Amino acid sequence: MATRINKYLSEVGYCSRRKADRLIEAGKVTINGIAPEIGTKVEDGDNVKVEGQIIDKSKKQKNTYLIFNKPVGIVCTTDRRVEPDNIIDFIQYPKRIFPIGRLDKLSEGLIFLTDDGDIVNKILRSRNNHEKEYIVSVNRLINRDFIESMSNGVEILETITKSCFVKQLGPKKFKIILTQGLNRQIRRMCESLGYRVKSLKRVRIMNIKLDVPIGKYRKFTKVELLELNELLENSSKIFD
Repeated sequence: MATRINKYLSEVGYCSRRKADRLIEAGKVTINGIAPEIGTKVEDGDNVKVEGQIIDKSKKQKNTYLIFNKPVGIVCTTDRRVEPDNIIDFIQYPKRIFPIGRLDKLSEGLIFLTDDGDIVNKILRSRNNHEKEYIVSVNRLINRDFIESMSNGVEILETITKSCFVKQLGPKKFKIILTQGLNRQIRRMCESLGYRVKSLKRVRIMNIKLDVPIGKYRKFTKVELLELNELLENSSKIFD
């Protein structure tokens, strides 16, 4: 059965479909020695290479799913030229993996890493409304207006953020649960209201709670992966 080349590279665990399209555009992918276009399909028996490396779907290994507690200062990129601060070199996992989404350099906490491109697409698709929970400390006292404004939506990046759950935890600390993933969203929301974020930690993504020390990782349990797949069952992919 013919498969689109980006889906092929995703299913074999090489990279996400979005990254595959970038590799194709850069001329780093060949099918039977010929550089394909985006959307080209792979047939059984075709010889697929990325940067000269043969990609054999029949030798696909079991996917890896990691829970990692990212420290402040580590960059969520697979670009290993960002040394020594990139997430891949920090973890040094003995298999090609990539992060699902991002946490900015000044933030810490939960991030997933995997070689399963399809699950990446499902989790990242914003219309799927997957919850992400954060604990945030700011530079001055929080009041009721701040909590209500954060909950109801704040104007940033020429849009209004979606309504979300916000709960005050202390004089300068709050919990927020987002189903959006705008660039530096929480920091921008706080700045828009005259606050500055001093610390930001992601403690949950969907059904997975952060439970490992800073700088450490562990594999998903079978139960966690089953629950996650059930939550993703009706989710749309970035490329349908």
